[in-house]
Amino acid sequence: MQSPSTPVSKKMLWGGRIISAIPILFLLMDGIMKLFKPAPVVEATLRLGYPETTIIPLGIVLLICTVVYAIPRTSALGAILLTGYLGGAVATHVRVGEGVFPIVFPIIMGVLIWGGLFLRDERVRALIPVRRQA
Repeated sequence: MQSPSTPVSKKMLWGGRIISAIPILFLLMDGIMKLFKPAPVVEATLRLGYPETTIIPLGIVLLICTVVYAIPRTSALGAILLTGYLGGAVATHVRVGEGVFPIVFPIIMGVLIWGGLFLRDERVRALIPVRRQA
């Protein structure tokens, strides 16, 4: 049985697009940087305990997941994939004992990913209903 869904207002649609654009732009930049492997990216990867050979594959995975999220028709799948990727980032930073910011930043990106999708996609709002207190 399908539940009735309310159409997305223009304000919610554009708000969702703007909120979604923030992680999309950041993650595209991060993925591209991994492909070019500048010294700071290599140093950070090694400091986190990963071999240099993992940088390009991680960049490719990140770019694919981000593009899947950016395409409206596949954005829910992209959000799920990026949630897994960002969860791995959180786990990595916790494992090496990084400070609060490197641990919280991927969580913030995840919130922006799902928040933007929530605002622009009525199917997500139907799955995650937010109700006001009476």
